[in-house]
Amino acid sequence: MASKRILLICRKAPYGNALARAAADMALAAGAFDQELAIAFIGDGVWQTIDQQDSTDIQQKNHQKLLSAFELYGISESYVEAEALTERQIEPSRLSLAAKPVNQQQLSELFEQADMLLTV
Repeated sequence: MASKRILLICRKAPYGNALARAAADMALAAGAFDQELAIAFIGDGVWQTIDQQDSTDIQQKNHQKLLSAFELYGISESYVEAEALTERQIEPSRLSLAAKPVNQQQLSELFEQADMLLTV
């Protein structure tokens, strides 16, 4: 059976709730089963991709370390919403992932190309 193309859409910041962690866990599970997966960080989800996160003061596990495992699981296709980066004054050089900045039109194309959309 052919695998479906999955696009995981991450909309939440990495800390303050369990949704970002759940999204990363879903991505790693899909990667472990050799599913064709792309991940898009949009809106506040772009905060997940920031390099040099320090979560010791809030006593939570560092989300960046979890994302660094993506490559080991074959998850190499990642995107970040360019407008969200601009709105939050985040330079692409500050990203911990090799995520490609994409505009709204490109995001729409990614949505259309996917067989399955998972939004967290």
